[in-house]
Amino acid sequence: MLPGLARALIQQNLLSEADALTLQEQAQQGGIGFVQQLVQSKKMPARKVAEFAANTFCFPLLDLSSFNLDYLPKNLLDQKLMMSRRAVPLYKRGNTVFIGIADPTNNDALDEIKFKLGSTIEAVVVEDDKLGKLIDAQIEASGANLKNLMLDDSDLQLSAGEEKQEEADGGADIDDAPVVRYIQKILMDAINGGASDIHFEPYEKFYRIRYRTDGVLHEVAQPPLAIKEKIASRIKVISKLNIAEKRVPQDGRMKLVLSKSRAIDFRVSTLPTLHGEKIVMRILDPSSATLGIDALGYEPEQKESLMNAIKRPYGMVLVTGPTGSGKTVSLYTCLNILNEPGINIATAEDPAEINLAGINQVNVNDAAGLTFSAALKSFLRQDPDIIMVGEIRDLETADIAIKAAQTGHMVFSTLHTNDAPTTLTRLMNMGVAPFNIASSVILITAQRLARRLCSACKKPIDLPPAALLRAGFTEDDLDGSWKPYQHVGCDACKGSGYKGRLGIYQVMPISEEMQRIIMSNGNAIDIADQAKREGVRDLRQSGLLKVRQGLTSLEEIEAVTNE
Repeated sequence: MLPGLARALIQQNLLSEADALTLQEQAQQGGIGFVQQLVQSKKMPARKVAEFAANTFCFPLLDLSSFNLDYLPKNLLDQKLMMSRRAVPLYKRGNTVFIGIADPTNNDALDEIKFKLGSTIEAVVVEDDKLGKLIDAQIEASGANLKNLMLDDSDLQLSAGEEKQEEADGGADIDDAPVVRYIQKILMDAINGGASDIHFEPYEKFYRIRYRTDGVLHEVAQPPLAIKEKIASRIKVISKLNIAEKRVPQDGRMKLVLSKSRAIDFRVSTLPTLHGEKIVMRILDPSSATLGIDALGYEPEQKESLMNAIKRPYGMVLVTGPTGSGKTVSLYTCLNILNEPGINIATAEDPAEINLAGINQVNVNDAAGLTFSAALKSFLRQDPDIIMVGEIRDLETADIAIKAAQTGHMVFSTLHTNDAPTTLTRLMNMGVAPFNIASSVILITAQRLARRLCSACKKPIDLPPAALLRAGFTEDDLDGSWKPYQHVGCDACKGSGYKGRLGIYQVMPISEEMQRIIMSNGNAIDIADQAKREGVRDLRQSGLLKVRQGLTSLEEIEAVTNE
């Protein structure tokens, strides 16, 4: 059911009903409010939403930037309630408490706050983005530390297997409860901040925690060195790892349940170092595979080539790029498009990173003999339509995958190569016969991830034509109809000038002429020249197009692509 504010926006033609329903669904999946989702999606600026809510429902409007935060009442509301209900007490007069809230129609939140306070309350409309910063500042100013953090131990909900492991280890020790809450805060901050990885790193004199956000690592905390063992043990327990084994690396998984409709998986890796175990947690958000192909950043002709290839009845589609370039998300986006009741899809991965209903996913286990090649052989006896191999690492896996593509199956896989043309020569170097490559591979996509310029603070920059030409632009491109942008830095992007990432792609369909080059033992340069003649953009050209569109900076494209 849509909240009252959403219905009012629809009535005033400020928001379509379809958009409102989509935003409400996304808000429920993310465990946040409708207004917060509306502002984050950039459908309406926070200021406009606040003014509309105040005028429509006759509530006072307050600009928090002009409010003296020193006068805020202390310890009236629990920090967890302020975060979950997105509301903060602003002033108390007698038995009346004035509550700052972005959605004054959220009666459930106001009723709960009234019950908790035992006082009369008056709603005051504030801008959602400023409200979020105020709540964060309140929590930080309250001295939230290892002994006083926002989450209870019950907030980290474990799967059945993890609960048994917890019971076997006697549960969380009472003395470790502050550490438990501290880890949960680190995880929640990482998710809310859009981080992709969390690094727990012990050193001789200090212990630090870093997030990787938009591909760049930055330090977020230095907890006491004395708790490094407790942090490692807690993470290992909930990841179903052996807490007694500290001499060899281990890999595991854990799950953080945010709401009934949203859970985040973490892939956990431990590594013994000189001063203790370093732990890296990769955040695996299943919603990233359901964003749709349009959200990934393919140009229209690239999308058309990819869609034509994946909808063919058989053949092989390869995605290449370095670790962390988004290959898994691209593959799962394709699988999600093809995932229908009449299609049998099986995947072999090391490990499976994104769980999708309707797809049969297998984790390879080399120690148990379940290798990529063994899983592939088994798949072919399971009446598959589509097969995904996490990575082609050896000749045996490549041979089986290619035979599957030649015998009526669609096969997806990845390789670690620099661009699309070198992928074909890499297969030849593995020992795959040129005839088999030419008759099975139908499309190769190479990709990189580049940081997206913050739309709130980016500004045009004047660069000399010589510098643009050196970067790869042509004389025709310098027609004066566009200007490159540079990063600046603001509160929205936390000073980096970038917010989020976008894909840079080289989508290369295998044409008949390319097949002839492969059959005649041509090299990567021959294939690249033919791709260029056929109008295939390489990674640098695709990146420069993003620069022309004002989505990223020339500096970023030069950093992530080769000339």
